[in-house]
Amino acid sequence: MRKLTLIAHTSLDGFVAGENGELDGFKAGAENLAFVVGLTQTADAALFGRVSYQLLEKYWPSAKDIPGATEGEVAYSKWYNKTEKIIVSRTLEGQVMGITAILSENVVARIVAIKEQAGKDILIFGSPSVSQLLMAENLIDDYRICINPVIFGKGIPLFTRSEELKKLQLISTRQFPNGELALHYIRC
Repeated sequence: MRKLTLIAHTSLDGFVAGENGELDGFKAGAENLAFVVGLTQTADAALFGRVSYQLLEKYWPSAKDIPGATEGEVAYSKWYNKTEKIIVSRTLEGQVMGITAILSENVVARIVAIKEQAGKDILIFGSPSVSQLLMAENLIDDYRICINPVIFGKGIPLFTRSEELKKLQLISTRQFPNGELALHYIRC
């Protein structure tokens, strides 16, 4: 069975973005990107909510072609372009170039079926509403939470109220020069 890994950058107070989706509180560096590129080596699929997909789609397909692109930008751009993309959306319709599947109905059942297919792991990037749905259904196997040294005070939360206790096991931690702390948890 394929493993589903959540990769999320949060503020210290648990927000993945400001109230209007702004990400300007997160200051990533080359080491941070190299870390994420390392995670892509075990994955051949990416799962996104529509908003996260559209945000990444604006930059990553052509990032490798930008003059002065870093080694990490080139590597991530190449992975992004060749990976299977699964988008959860009620508003994207039809065939969108580069997207393997658009899930608008029976999302949980379809993700379970995708996890049961042959292949490498699946990475979910941010996508808080999709992540919350998958957490509620215990479908996320790995949590890669990157906590940034900023307090938003308000915004879009990664975690919402849960009806049940979810136990995780801490596997590793890593601190980056920009003060970001990467935590790796697995579901118990």
